[in-house]
Amino acid sequence: MTETTPRVAIERRGPILHMALDRVDKRNAADERMLQELALAYGQLDRDPSLRAGVVSARGEHFTAGLDLADIAPKLATGRIRLVPDGGLDPWGLQTVPVRKPVVLAVQGTCLTLGIELALASDIVVAADSTVFAQLEVARGIMPFGGATVRFPRLGWGDAMRWVLTGDRFDAAEAHRIGLVQEVVPAGTELERAFELAERIAAQAPLAVQATLAAAREALVDTADAVGSLLPTVQRLGMTNDARRAAEGYLAGRPIAFEGN
Repeated sequence: MTETTPRVAIERRGPILHMALDRVDKRNAADERMLQELALAYGQLDRDPSLRAGVVSARGEHFTAGLDLADIAPKLATGRIRLVPDGGLDPWGLQTVPVRKPVVLAVQGTCLTLGIELALASDIVVAADSTVFAQLEVARGIMPFGGATVRFPRLGWGDAMRWVLTGDRFDAAEAHRIGLVQEVVPAGTELERAFELAERIAAQAPLAVQATLAAAREALVDTADAVGSLLPTVQRLGMTNDARRAAEGYLAGRPIAFEGN
C-alpha cells in the first residue's frame, strides 16, 4: 500500500453502494485519510438518487482494529483534524446529518472501538460468528467519541456499561444478545448475507424506505414530533407514482419495480 492507495474501496452493484475498508496491513485501523474517504463515500450514497442502500464491509481478516492512534491522537490533541471533507457525510452521524439511506454492515474478525460505533450508527449489522468486539477506549486513557456513549445505552444501560466501562472483549453471540448485531452467520458468509438484506431493502419503494428510516430516527429524539409528522408524511407518499403503481400492482396481483418518484 502506498500513500495514494485508497483506504476505502468503492464498488457499485446496481442500486447498492459497497464501501470496503481496505487497509489490510494495519488491520483496517482508521487514519484520517480512511475516515475522510469513508465520509465521501457516504456523501455519494446520500446524493445519488439511483443508489438505494449501502453495504459497509472490510477486506482481510479483520473489520477494524479501531483508530490508528499514531496518526489520529496528535491531531486530536491539537485540534488539527478534519474528519468530514466537503461533499462528505459523517458515517457516525455526529458531525453532520446522517445518511438518508439504509446502511447494512458486515463485520468479521476483530471489531474494535469505532467499529462498534459504526455498527451502532448503521441500520442492520451482520456479524461472522467468530467476530470479537471491544469498546476499549478507557484502557487507552480516552473515552469513546464516535457515538458509543450516546447510542450504546439505548440497547440497555447495564449491557452498555458492562462493556464500555471495562474495555473487555465480547463475542458475536453477546453482541447479538444485547442487540448490537441483528444476525450472526458462519464466518465467510457475512458479506453475502449483508448484500441479501441490502437487495431486499433496495427492492422496496425508495421514498418510503427513506421516510420510514427518517421517522424512526426522529422518534429517538422527539417522540411527539415523530408522531405529529406521520400522517403528513404518509399523505405525501400516497401521492407518489410508486404508491399509485404499487396499488395497481396489488390489485392486479403482480409485483412492480419501484422507480423512486
